[in-house]
Amino acid sequence: MTRIVQSLAEISASYDALFCDLWGCLHNGVAPFPEAVAALQAFRAKGGKVVLLTNAPRPAKYVIATLDRMGVPKDAYDLVVSSGDAAQDAMFAGAVGSKVWQLGPEKDDGFFTEVPPDWQGQSSIERVPFEEAEGIVCTGPFDELNEVPEDYRPKFLLAKMRGLPMLCANPDIVVDLGEQRIYCAGALAALYEEMGGTALYFGKPHPPIYDLARRKLAAVGLPEDAGILAIGDGINTDVMGAAGEGIDALFVTGGLAVDQFGPDRRNPSPELLTAWLAARQQDPTYTISTLR
Repeated sequence: MTRIVQSLAEISASYDALFCDLWGCLHNGVAPFPEAVAALQAFRAKGGKVVLLTNAPRPAKYVIATLDRMGVPKDAYDLVVSSGDAAQDAMFAGAVGSKVWQLGPEKDDGFFTEVPPDWQGQSSIERVPFEEAEGIVCTGPFDELNEVPEDYRPKFLLAKMRGLPMLCANPDIVVDLGEQRIYCAGALAALYEEMGGTALYFGKPHPPIYDLARRKLAAVGLPEDAGILAIGDGINTDVMGAAGEGIDALFVTGGLAVDQFGPDRRNPSPELLTAWLAARQQDPTYTISTLR
């Protein structure tokens, strides 16, 4: 049974590194959470490494730029590893063909234009109109503030009939942008699969993003047997992914599922929490209301 803790400091001494989610844990899409920032800074001050492991569908460079604009201090983390990084590598390897239809907002253009060093001079990926595409690269809805997955059903029907595979750059279903809940690429990919289409995933909870994070940790000197704790508010991404990787998880109840554990956000009901986790067949090592 999961252990409810009041602070990261209660358990952090057992770990060398953190895989920490962003949305719902470190920030709300608009501003950072001061307590979360302080908790990560304290962990690093004691020698720990912090990897911000995010399902953002953009290369790490663009994620860092967003964190800078929000005011997340550099001393709160060591590395950023994104679903965009892992999915981008697959795209340039030709996972869904060389001619692709881009489904996503303009802010994700860096997914195509920022060619990783390993693919410099080797990429033959071309963005083309839907009618010419061999595959779909989905980073989210075109208009994430106003569109819902069902808006894409007619286009997906045509895509399925043509047998187009979809590369999903962000497996998240929804995130909270301030007070507004918006759909992510994962919601579109789920609908496409429901309709009989094929979707490929590379972010949490799937192995490629964890493999990439471990390689980057090794590059900064962390040994292979380092103790890692995953932190996140996504039961089907952060917690499920940690379980699949054999690492401990700290589930944050104050994020996506905040309304499931009673009226006091700072003190989730143990009874409600136990029942909710059992219904989803998940058992995170620890649970905390908010990262602090």
